[in-house]
Amino acid sequence: MSVSADSQHHVHHAGVDYYFCCAGCGSKFESDPIKYLEPREPEPADPGAWYTCPMDPEVRQLGPGTCPKCGMALETEMPSLEDDGNPELTDFSRRFWWTLPFSFAVFILAMFGHGREWVPAHWQNWIELMLAVPVVLWAGRPFLERGVQSIVNRSPNMWTLIGLGTSAAFTYSVVATLAPQLFPESFVVNGRVGVYFEAAAVIISLTLVGQIFELKARAQTSSAIKALLQLAPKTARRIDDDGGESDVPIETIQLGDRLRVTPGETIPVDGDVVEGNSSIDESMLTGEPLPVSKHPGDKVIGATMNTSGSLIIVAKHVGAESTLAQIVNLVAQAQRSRAPLQRLADIVAGYFVVTVVSIAVLTLIIWGLLGPQPSWVYGLINAVSVLIIACPCALGLATPMSIMVATGRAASKGILFRDAAAIEQLREVDILVVDKTGTLTLGRPSLLKTIALADHSEEEVLRLAASIDQSSEHPLAKAIVESARAQQLQLEAVSNFDSASGIGVTATLLSDEGNTHQLALGNTALMRQLGVEMKDFANQADDLRRGGASVVFLAMEQTLLGLLAVADPIKESTPIALQELRDSGLR
Repeated sequence: MSVSADSQHHVHHAGVDYYFCCAGCGSKFESDPIKYLEPREPEPADPGAWYTCPMDPEVRQLGPGTCPKCGMALETEMPSLEDDGNPELTDFSRRFWWTLPFSFAVFILAMFGHGREWVPAHWQNWIELMLAVPVVLWAGRPFLERGVQSIVNRSPNMWTLIGLGTSAAFTYSVVATLAPQLFPESFVVNGRVGVYFEAAAVIISLTLVGQIFELKARAQTSSAIKALLQLAPKTARRIDDDGGESDVPIETIQLGDRLRVTPGETIPVDGDVVEGNSSIDESMLTGEPLPVSKHPGDKVIGATMNTSGSLIIVAKHVGAESTLAQIVNLVAQAQRSRAPLQRLADIVAGYFVVTVVSIAVLTLIIWGLLGPQPSWVYGLINAVSVLIIACPCALGLATPMSIMVATGRAASKGILFRDAAAIEQLREVDILVVDKTGTLTLGRPSLLKTIALADHSEEEVLRLAASIDQSSEHPLAKAIVESARAQQLQLEAVSNFDSASGIGVTATLLSDEGNTHQLALGNTALMRQLGVEMKDFANQADDLRRGGASVVFLAMEQTLLGLLAVADPIKESTPIALQELRDSGLR
């Protein structure tokens, strides 16, 4: 698309202004201008990587190639972010578009050129031959090679039928053009032997279209794996033995390396916290939207997000041993696994091809002996029709393609299947266990209720609690501060803020009279640690907890002022979704 200089989204690079349709496109360009200004050719396939067949996962080999069973191009077992595209898709697309005009021309000439004298009758076969040669011998070469390979390997498949059908039609037509005297008079129509170059050319073009659609669908299934791979950072900040720090590629991290992770950064690898305190967003793994507090001795998982404090971790699992790598491998294995139904389809397809070839031979013989003149011409065309129309491509591809699409879409929704059999057994499920937080609820805590002692107002309790929570990064603290600001309460400045290791926070409040007051906001453990009596709120706090709320107490100078209940609201769509699940028979 074209973008005018009036666009408000532009980036200045190397003395030139570049304009974009939206801010997203501009940010992509700004992050890596060379990628767009100097596009690279796709890198050649890694000959040392393991490749496998998407339809027959038991076929594995080092380097690219074709499957000896089905003839399909092998794919890397593990997609990478560096994959710039499918070379087979690029090749087939080029073959299709470059030869489509030839297929179209030979089709029009063969179907509508008779009797119209567009070209001299004795030249028409030669013209059709010249138009069909690049289509059949160049564009169709991969299909013909796969057909020969299927016969050599005694593994009949869809390429066997396509190869036999197109080869028969093309070979017959070539002989009819080069040596028409070899054919009996009954084969001559309008002064020339009838040829069927258009049948071979159109079949090749249509097969190319089908392969392009299939390859695009297969490419989309790997997008879920690539999305998981993108969760991992490209670099990590390593702390050297001399205390110096440097950013290094994630691939160079070794077991035992000390790494610094600052707020807002992604945890580079699985490891143990050795210094610092923070909250980690582990929703990519657990689905829980609330960050988890981490302290020295706790474990952290690579690709999770550090939301608040700075941490120093020691790498414990790197590369293929990391949690993220194992998840990616699980998705890849599930996409390549075979469902029980697919085994039946493979057996049927094997017998089906042999049966179709036999029927095609019988068709040729019966039409040749009993059909109207020119009977053998009709017999040949009908035999080719049997071979092409009965191609079992849908039978062989339907199940594996559905498995690949299902696992890919499920992974993008946070659902992982161990193998294809699990997907097939899903229809037998009658009980569904659903996680609450972030699934049935919004995943964003909000203030549910504020309770104050008799000599304090609820507004005063909320104002003081929000004043101390201004310095906290905890999700519950953010909910309290947002509620106070929504009510336009005037928050106070505090000093000596201290986070009490996940049980609450303390700070010093300076009143208008110049007096200082010690404030504490936290759970039962913090109140007991400070010697605050909570019996006045014990029953109310228990009732709120049973309702799913998190309760925090506010105290000043070891005197309880009130409590605040924070809860994760139920989504508006939850009741409807649950009712639909019940209506479908799930419990």
